[in-house]
Amino acid sequence: MNPWIISLVVMLAYLVIALYIGMLAGKGRDASLEEYVTGKRKFGIVVVLFLTAGTWFSSFLFLGGPGWAYSKGGALMFITAYVMPPFILWYWIGPKVSRIGAKLKLLTQGDFLKERYKSRALPVIVGFISMIAFIQYICVQLKGTAYLFNVFTAGNIPMWLGALIAYGIVVIYVTSSGVRGAAWSDVLQGIIMIVVAWGIGMYLVYHLYDGPVNMFNAISKAKPGHLLIGKEGSHMGGATFSSLIILSSIGGMMWPHLFMKAYVTDGRTIKKSILLFPIIAIFIIPVFFIGFAGILKVTPDVLGAGDRILPYLIYNVVKVSPFIIGIVGAGALAASMSSADAITHGAGTVFVQDIMHNIKMDIPEKRLLLYMRIAICVVGAIAYLLTFLSQTLVGLLIGGYGFIVQIAPLIYGGLFWGRATKEGAISGFVAGTAINIFFVFSHLPTPFGINSGLLGLMVNIVFFVVVSYLTKPQSGEHVKQFLDE
Repeated sequence: MNPWIISLVVMLAYLVIALYIGMLAGKGRDASLEEYVTGKRKFGIVVVLFLTAGTWFSSFLFLGGPGWAYSKGGALMFITAYVMPPFILWYWIGPKVSRIGAKLKLLTQGDFLKERYKSRALPVIVGFISMIAFIQYICVQLKGTAYLFNVFTAGNIPMWLGALIAYGIVVIYVTSSGVRGAAWSDVLQGIIMIVVAWGIGMYLVYHLYDGPVNMFNAISKAKPGHLLIGKEGSHMGGATFSSLIILSSIGGMMWPHLFMKAYVTDGRTIKKSILLFPIIAIFIIPVFFIGFAGILKVTPDVLGAGDRILPYLIYNVVKVSPFIIGIVGAGALAASMSSADAITHGAGTVFVQDIMHNIKMDIPEKRLLLYMRIAICVVGAIAYLLTFLSQTLVGLLIGGYGFIVQIAPLIYGGLFWGRATKEGAISGFVAGTAINIFFVFSHLPTPFGINSGLLGLMVNIVFFVVVSYLTKPQSGEHVKQFLDE
């Protein structure tokens, strides 16, 4: 038997197990919107922890992170810098969002915005922009799975087919089981990706360099600027590095699919999961070692895209057994799929609940649920078709954050500032998004190298505050139910 077939069988076996768990999770559940979107708000600590972690750690981290360590060196550390700040903020606001959601029967981030600002237009506007970001984020996962199948099978599985197989399974169990399918699959996927990340990361470092210290000393001598920020030979300026950290920290939990996880449980469970999250987050350290390990072992002209460094090292440099290659492939697939399922579920829900339902209010619940299932399939198909026209994994995710961070003032203003108005929220969001779009598509340099999304956020906040003060405030009784929760 050809070695690549053994690797393929192992990866396919993992996919079958993931599909089985995802389908089983929704078996026997009632067909209601609240069940499909929030799981009746009764998820426990283990499921919430792995659902959050699985959604957070994706192809972006498992493949894109090592890719940036390989190609951009020290610039990669912006990822480690922003991992915890969003969760510190979420510890503060997550329980509050959960209580408001349970009291008002909210399903989505758009539901929160509609109720807080008394505006049907606002969730529609935010929803459309969120869909753009969602598709970028899904492309991150699809691009990752495509790389994995192609390289780990010695090119015998084309990239289009690899992405289709893995993502097709995700769409099936998410369409069938909703948030429960994503959640229970993420428990399996989270365990697998942590074990594989530590195993392969540490193996590569010790096999190729006899330890991390020797590896970084060798890189520092051969490429002195590669591990630095804002210095000669480095790959990123200080202002860009800092703005990426700020952008990602503020925007991290503003992704609608992550925000919606406040509705699947209670505030106490949210706090417990955040306190435990650093234990899982430690797994990112050996993941980055993979990219650093390849710097002196693989030349860029041979590798091509930096995102391919993990599969390339495993398959072409250390040459482990086909079975181990399949196990590593399963771990990387787990990272991709654990994000893809939550994002896809969120995208379908946002499109129907935040956009369609606010344009046409009189849609029966059963019809809304059907539309959500259809929307999940359509969004998945669009993302799949766009995947191979896109850029690097990290670049895709940063592009998405530039849009999503514009939601932050609306959420924080809605929770803590009684003077916030719908006019201020809409004008701020539109202005900030316009600035981000302008710089992204014009390719013009931003002032001081600051990320375009962060520039948009600054403009957003100014418009939000000024316009809110210039327009009629909402009634104190209405605002109180959001501020005092």
